[in-house]
Parts: sequence; C-alpha cells; structure tokens
Amino acid sequence: MTTALVLAAALGSAVVAGVFATFSGFVMRALGALPAATGAAAMQAVNVTALRPPLMTALFGTAALCLAAAAAVLAGGGPVAPVLAGAAAYLAGAVLVTAGANVPLNEELRRSVPGTPEGDAVWARYLRVWTRWNTLRAVACTGAAAALGSAPFL
Repeated sequence: MTTALVLAAALGSAVVAGVFATFSGFVMRALGALPAATGAAAMQAVNVTALRPPLMTALFGTAALCLAAAAAVLAGGGPVAPVLAGAAAYLAGAVLVTAGANVPLNEELRRSVPGTPEGDAVWARYLRVWTRWNTLRAVACTGAAAALGSAPFL
C-alpha cells in the first residue's frame, strides 16, 4: 500500500507540475502578448474555470496523497527521506504558494476592470508576479515528483 501511495503522489506531482509549467512556459506569454484588456479578461475566465474538479482534484488530491504517503513511511512502511522531501516540496510549493501568493493575485485580478488604467496596471503586475510564483510552483512540483519517484522501492 505504501508503494502505491508514493507512486500516486509522484504521478500527481508530475501532472500538477506539467499544468503549472504549461502556464509559465507559454500560456502567460501568449496572454501577455494580447492587448491588456483582452489578456486580463481571458485570465479572469481561466481563473473561474480552474476552480472546477479537474485542477482542484489534481492539486488537492495530490496533497492528500503526499500526506498519506508521508504517514505511511513514518509508520514504518518504507524509505522516509525521499518521501518526506517530496511531500514537503509539494505541500510547500504547490499548496502554500497557491494559497499565499497565486490565489490573492487571482482575487486582485478578479476585482479589476480590464481596459481601465487601474485594470491595466493590475494586469501588468499580475503577469510578472503571478508567473514568477507559478514558476516556483512548477519547480517545486517537479522536485516533489523526482524525490517521490526516487524512493528505492519504486
């Protein structure tokens, strides 16, 4: 059972890393190339859609798997170091950064009015800062997948 939990946590971490990397790598660049009002409105729509089960299940389901895998190895079910490192990287990099940085930025963008001077200023800052934090999420989730996947029993 421990092996299955660790493997599922590693795969979930890799999937979430891919989603975050996709946004930092080209989605945000594409939105940034649009007129500010169009890019901001598109991202506002993305943020609404992101709150649905596919992303929320992957993001928080993987967090639950990381916690379960960590508990299993701590209970004597396998190699502790790579699993705890992977779980910590995922929980800090995906969950805490999302809650502490990306969600507040999403809320600020949601309250803005695209096409106004204030809205355009919010969008310009959002593009830069949100993408920076999102890239950190992608790196952390990639590291989590690598650490979890390196557990010797896999």
